[in-house]
Amino acid sequence: MATTFIEIDGLRLTAYHGVYERERRVGNEFEVSLRLFYDAARAMVSDNEAAALNYADVIEVVQETMAEPCALLEHAASNIRNALQRRFQIIRAGRVTVSKLHPPVNAVLNRVSFTVEW
Repeated sequence: MATTFIEIDGLRLTAYHGVYERERRVGNEFEVSLRLFYDAARAMVSDNEAAALNYADVIEVVQETMAEPCALLEHAASNIRNALQRRFQIIRAGRVTVSKLHPPVNAVLNRVSFTVEW
């Protein structure tokens, strides 16, 4: 049996996560990347959207979840994982990475990320 998954790489959005009050008021730019494992055998044979994990629906769940402010990247990633598992029973395993692109630190860097795999 083949291992099958979809990837959504670098979904960018503005959200209001952070420990500091200013982050929660002004917001920050975030990036979410996902790898979601599911049995795509029926979709591969049938070419039927109903047999696949619809990435547009996945993106909508991520956007809705990221719209709820929280303090930690860990909590945001966990919230996304939980929301996806509740909505799509077809998902068997996955990886969610939430990155803050402009963290409030005195350093030059590309991003700070947290990843949860299950």
